[in-house]
Amino acid sequence: MSSLRDLGLSEYEARAYRALLNTGPTTAKELSRASDVPMGRIYDVLNSIEQYNLVRSQTASRPKKYVAVEPSTALDRLLDDKKRELEEKADQYESIVDDLADELDAAEPVEDQFWTAAVGPDETIDLLLERLAAADDHIVMVSADPAPQWDLQAVSKEVNAEVEDALDRGVTVDLLMTRQMVSSLSEEVGRRYRETLQQRDEFDVRTNDDVSGSFNIIDGVEVCIQVPNPLSSGDAFGMIDLKDPEFAANVHEEFVPRWDEADPLEF
Repeated sequence: MSSLRDLGLSEYEARAYRALLNTGPTTAKELSRASDVPMGRIYDVLNSIEQYNLVRSQTASRPKKYVAVEPSTALDRLLDDKKRELEEKADQYESIVDDLADELDAAEPVEDQFWTAAVGPDETIDLLLERLAAADDHIVMVSADPAPQWDLQAVSKEVNAEVEDALDRGVTVDLLMTRQMVSSLSEEVGRRYRETLQQRDEFDVRTNDDVSGSFNIIDGVEVCIQVPNPLSSGDAFGMIDLKDPEFAANVHEEFVPRWDEADPLEF
């Protein structure tokens, strides 16, 4: 059950405010009895909720009297305080991330061979997006066949967003597709390509039907290979991510002739 404590009030502060709603204008002593807040704490509690702008005081009276601000106004003020607190926390965390990113990026990269794999459409897309986000210099993308079990429009939006972020980082992107793959893309994806990607000098897309499979080369040292389902032709089974500069160089060597023979894409 929701309570005022969820919005930042202490138990005593919540009790005092609720009691004030029932008592109307009252003194600290009377409020202590009505709210079960100890008399030794009641003035601190009243000062605290007065700072939250949840109560108003009548300083001219003797003894001093207090009245509760209307609930709708009080809750809006508590909510605004929480929002400001969250925004400050978000700014603080962003600053921490920036500092840590500089510190961690300064570490020497590990050049050992490494591979990992993802199985299933969701895990495969997550791995692909992660590796695209890690690119610093150059991305080669080869896409031959759409995977039937994927929501291609949703996946294309996510991939496009990562490609745009990569371009903003100064990464060059070469995308090679078959005509079948191009025809499977939605009009919305085509519009986004025309409006945002086609104008970028660092982005180039071409078509060539003399390619099979789908893979990506990241920074010339890493290859993400889409693995087809051996029991269902055309379906994607998963993805293997292999960090091996020599293997990546061999794959890129096979890619270059097909890229040179390809036609620039025109929507």
